[in-house]
Amino acid sequence: MRLRGRKGIRESLERQEDLVILQPSQWKGRWSEYFGNSNPIHVELGMGKGKFISDLSIAHPDINYIGVDMYDELIRRASDKVRAVREEHGAGLGNIALALMNIQTIEDVFAPGELERIYLNFSDPWPKKKHARRRLTHSGFVNKYKSILNNRGEIHFKTDSRSLFEFSLNSFANMGLRMRNISLDLHANGLREDLIPTEYELKFVSQGMPIYRCEVVIGSQALEEHEQYLEKEDNA
Repeated sequence: MRLRGRKGIRESLERQEDLVILQPSQWKGRWSEYFGNSNPIHVELGMGKGKFISDLSIAHPDINYIGVDMYDELIRRASDKVRAVREEHGAGLGNIALALMNIQTIEDVFAPGELERIYLNFSDPWPKKKHARRRLTHSGFVNKYKSILNNRGEIHFKTDSRSLFEFSLNSFANMGLRMRNISLDLHANGLREDLIPTEYELKFVSQGMPIYRCEVVIGSQALEEHEQYLEKEDNA
């Protein structure tokens, strides 16, 4: 993927120290210090233009959000979106940050147990079999996620690619991970108002395309709470 950015984009990002982090590894193990509180930290890997992470940060001010991308231009676009959304709602930047990084090095940026949730939204499907290891739901990546998620850790995954969804379900299952809320057409009965959509998602839904989604329960406490929920449902 190649993006043509504006001239002086890196200089522009360097001036946004209140929102953009160009050297995120310096905060490894200290993200609570960065945000100035001990609230849960949720990360979106590959945030695109930033609508999803911006809307989430407004909807849940008691959660800290980090949007991640590896391209300067996407960080710039996301920073514009974040500032516009926050200004619209009269909110500051206290619970959101944008980090420039390659997901391959995620363990250099977050310490074990530092995150509560990871969002994977419309990741590159890498359709060729020889590129399977590049898919963000490949076991090589998922093992990295597991190491940095805490005892309430979860992965929330959405895609428009049926082949990637099938691959991902098998990847999670082969690793012995518990999945829930699996959907083969998330918005079949109309746009789900309880879930914040991405820009891609709104576009695909308007074209009548199905959205595939699932949640992967990782942490021990999250698993325990899920089991208790299932038991309660069985006894209802």
